[in-house]
Amino acid sequence: MNDGKIDPDSEFGKKIGFTSDKFEGWLWKIGNYIYISFIVSKQPNQGNLSKLFNNILKLGYGIKVPTPIGKMKLILKKKGFKKTYEWDDLTKQYVEVWVKEVNR
Repeated sequence: MNDGKIDPDSEFGKKIGFTSDKFEGWLWKIGNYIYISFIVSKQPNQGNLSKLFNNILKLGYGIKVPTPIGKMKLILKKKGFKKTYEWDDLTKQYVEVWVKEVNR
C-alpha cells in the first residue's frame, strides 16, 4: 500500500474493516503507520474500533492518533497506546500523538 489517504470502502479500507457502514472519516498511511486523524463510529460500542486496531496491527502497521479528545483518549489509554509528541511542519509546533507499536 502506498502512502496517502485511506477512505472507507477503498481496497485497503475493506481489508482492515474501515467500511462506510461502520465509520465516517478517513485514515492516512505514512510509512509503517496508519494515522487515525478523523473517524466517527456509526455503531458505537460494537467493537468496530477495536477490530480496526487489531486488523491494522496484524498487517504489520503501527497506529498513530494525533490530538485525540474525549472518549477517544480514554479508549487509547485502555488499549495501551503511549502518548508522544511529533513535530508538525504545517503548524510549526509539536503535537500530541498517541502510538501503538506492532508487537514484533
